[in-house]
This record gives sequence, C-alpha cells and structure tokens, in this order.
Amino acid sequence: MEWIGLAYFVVGFLIAGGIYAILCLALNVQWGMGGLFNAGIAGFFAVGAYASAIVTAAASGKHLGGFALPIPLGLLTAAILAGLTGWLVAWICVRLKSDYLAMASIGIAEILRLIIVNEQWLTNGSLGISNIPRPLEGWASGRSSDLVFLAAVWLIVLIVYVIGQRLHDSPWGRTLRAIRDNEAAARAVGKDVDWFRLQTFIIGAAIMGVAGGLSAHYFKFLSPSATEPLLITFLVWVMLMAGGSGNTKGAIAGALGIWAIWSFTEIATNRMPPEWATRSSYVRMLLVGLLLQVVLQRYRSGLIPERSPEIAFEREPAAAGKRSTG
Repeated sequence: MEWIGLAYFVVGFLIAGGIYAILCLALNVQWGMGGLFNAGIAGFFAVGAYASAIVTAAASGKHLGGFALPIPLGLLTAAILAGLTGWLVAWICVRLKSDYLAMASIGIAEILRLIIVNEQWLTNGSLGISNIPRPLEGWASGRSSDLVFLAAVWLIVLIVYVIGQRLHDSPWGRTLRAIRDNEAAARAVGKDVDWFRLQTFIIGAAIMGVAGGLSAHYFKFLSPSATEPLLITFLVWVMLMAGGSGNTKGAIAGALGIWAIWSFTEIATNRMPPEWATRSSYVRMLLVGLLLQVVLQRYRSGLIPERSPEIAFEREPAAAGKRSTG
C-alpha cells in the first residue's frame, strides 16, 4: 500500500505547487514585466485568503462571516479585495524606486498581519477560521475531494498562465518592459509610467489574492501562521528567480522545482538528530539559498530566461522577399 501513500503525497505536492505557480505568475507580472519589487506578497495573499474564507464559511459567532456563498464568488471577492489593497499600496508607493518600494511593501504587509491577529471580530485572531468549504465538497469526499481540488487549482493555473502570456506578448506588455528597462526613454516618448505601474501592481495583487483564497479552501482552516513571509514571500521570490524572471513558463517551472526541493528537504531534515529539530526550517532555507546561488551562477537569467516576442515588422522583410521572388 506504499504506492497509495505516494499517490496522496504527489497530489498534495501538485496542489501546493499549483498555488505557488499562481503566486509566481503574479509576481512575474509585477517584477518580471514591470520591474516592481514587491516584498509584501504575504500581505496580498492574506487578504485574499481571509476574504474568500469569510465570504464562503458558514455562520459563526467568532468572526465576521456566515454568508456561505459559492466558492467562485469567494475567489472573485479575494481577487477584488486584494486588487483594491494593491491599488491603495501602489497609489502610495508606486513612484518609489525598487529598494524603497520593497521596504514600503514589507511594512504594509506587516500592518495587514497585525490587523489579522488583533481584529478578532473580523478574523478570530490567532485562533483562525475553520470549516472553510472546498469545491464540490458534497459530491466528492475524502481523498477524492483532493483530486477535484487538484483539477480546480491547475485549471486556474492554466487561466492565469494564458492571461500572463497574452499580457507579455501584447503592446501593453512591450510598453511595460520598455518602462522596466529604461524609464526615462519611456517617459520621453509620452508613456504614462505611473499609470502603467499602477495597473501592473493591481493585476499582480489580485492574482495573489486568488492564490490565497485557494490555499484557505485547500486546508479548510486559516490562521495567521498560514501567511508567514518565509513560506510566501521568500519562497516565491526564490522560485521566480530560479525559474526565469519575465518568462511565464519559467515562473511555473521555478515554482514546481523549488517546491519539490523544499518538500524533499523536509523529509531529510526530519531525520536529523533531535537537538537539530528546532533548526530544521533554517537548514532548509540554507539549502534553498545555496541552490539558488548555484542556479544563478550557471544560469544568470534563470532556467528558462525571458525571450522577447517576435513582432510584426521583424517578419515583414522576409515575407516581402518571398513575394518578390515568387
């Protein structure tokens, strides 16, 4: 029966990997295309997670909620509220340079975390929210619900991937990358740099909110410990850098690769002597950091580096040559 346990492990791994892939795709919009250094990913993730949990959970006297709305509406609410939070953050901070934007976003994420912990009427504080529903829970129970959830997560990954690829290849994406590479030149040709950055930050934050909502529905329980910056912000940045910033395929590959390493190192660190057990998470951080150094030394732009899409005028001379010879 070992293969059954292995199958359950693979399903759980792919669900978590899919959620991280969505986060990486969101960060790829903000940083990979827009050059916006968002170090507050955990804050937008938390907003989406609590928004979807509150909207879809059953009535409880311990926290705001009791709406028991369908899960798609919960995820839509997560995207809207995380996007609005992203708009507020961007409106305040989008003109800051990359390092200052990183410090500001960390501070705002910490403010959101303190609100979650202290506003018990809203989130039940450190005790968290329980009995969060899953998709088609009445139809599929037990381990079969994991398979249904796996399909739902990767359907959303596919949707976000297609949206990200279309944005990357569109004139909007090319303008965004021009702003990222040379802001002064983009302003000189009349591009509204602040407006483009605002849009970019909102889109990325909304997608991060959806990932947070999916995480809440997967675990069926949500507490402040589920939004730790180590597990959200740090890992997602490592995933994107290792996979390839600016490349949607690289974002997904980095998410799955680093999550595989993180998961398998947990097995290794659990076998360490008892006196090292409390330090296992730091050992795993060290191993992931060393791996990132190796990858970036060998592949400076990640495993799947960014490639600019082919544009129309690059194809026209070849097409014209064929018409003239014909």
